[in-house]
Amino acid sequence: MTTIYLIRHAEAEGNLYRRIHGWYDALITDNGFAQIAALQRRFQDIPIDAVWSSDLYRTMTTARAVYVPKGLELHTDPGLREVHMGDWEDKPWGEVYRFDADRIALFNRSDPSWQAPNGDSLAQVGERVHAALCRIAGGYPDKTIAVFCHGTAIRQLLAMVKGVAPQDWHKMGHSENTAVTRLFYDGGRLTLDPDLELDASHLPEEIRTMARQNWWRKDRSVRDVNLWYRPLDWEKEKESVYLAARAEAWRSTHGPELAFDGEGFLRDAQEHLSRSPWGVTVAMSGDEFAGLLQLDTRRYQELNAGYIPFCYIAPSRRDQNLGVQLIGQAVSFFRPLGRDKLRLRCAPYNDRAQHFYQKYGFVKVGEEQGSRVPLDILEKYIGYDR
Repeated sequence: MTTIYLIRHAEAEGNLYRRIHGWYDALITDNGFAQIAALQRRFQDIPIDAVWSSDLYRTMTTARAVYVPKGLELHTDPGLREVHMGDWEDKPWGEVYRFDADRIALFNRSDPSWQAPNGDSLAQVGERVHAALCRIAGGYPDKTIAVFCHGTAIRQLLAMVKGVAPQDWHKMGHSENTAVTRLFYDGGRLTLDPDLELDASHLPEEIRTMARQNWWRKDRSVRDVNLWYRPLDWEKEKESVYLAARAEAWRSTHGPELAFDGEGFLRDAQEHLSRSPWGVTVAMSGDEFAGLLQLDTRRYQELNAGYIPFCYIAPSRRDQNLGVQLIGQAVSFFRPLGRDKLRLRCAPYNDRAQHFYQKYGFVKVGEEQGSRVPLDILEKYIGYDR
């Protein structure tokens, strides 16, 4: 009999930025690395003979918690990948709620008729992961292996193992990041250890991902805010939306005494929009304006960095932890351009903004020269090779 520890990956960008990541190759977050450290402590005294993971970055990185300290090789199998989200890949959850409401409703209730547009169905991912796990386990008779996989993939696998009928898939629990399930493989059949299913007891509450989210709770009276994005309508919104936001941000940061150069900001915005319709991006929560994100493809290009001249959350939305979703939108804009860093500027006395950027991985790399106000240059690494 083979013993299998089936483990979900640590918190990744999709979990943090509220984006749809199936086969999209997302990075682990800083909080995710804290979860990996906790997982490593959990497995330090558990004998493991082999380690497998899907071939995606977030599972392979999480697997370091086991294979590195035990001196083992990491094996990968694409059959262990997450559900393929097809045309939804790397879209914000808020966008599919907005523009594909019927299909996302099917997904949310685990309806067996659901299928991602040009992607997997729930049955397909369950069957694929079941076949891969049986194939892998068959190569390790009487051994113990650790296998790193993904949330929906694990959920659908467990539905198969437990014999849950498709009409009851919605009753299956959701997996916390790095949660551990123990299975046994014998005679070509997988069985579940009922004493160890989706267990995340190694994680303190403060680093649990799902503790900060509400989408999985039965009580849906408190809902997560998932943003969607559209380009700024320059003719209709350059003053009422863009310039108004710029003025509010300037005065709240620098005070009313320092003159606001509205014309200069408008020139910069128009230049960025001339290069991309997303040069000034409007963040929306349902029908309501939630913020702005300005993106410059030229500045710092020689450093392989994407530049964010303006990252703004509307005052009414500033206590909802939405700014990180804007960072996620910037990552998704610049990463396909080959940029491995984000850069922005922040006044050293803007304590709230400084704290926010530090929390999400930005570090000071310099100071702006020749500006009207003191500005720190902050940078966040978004590449794959660290």
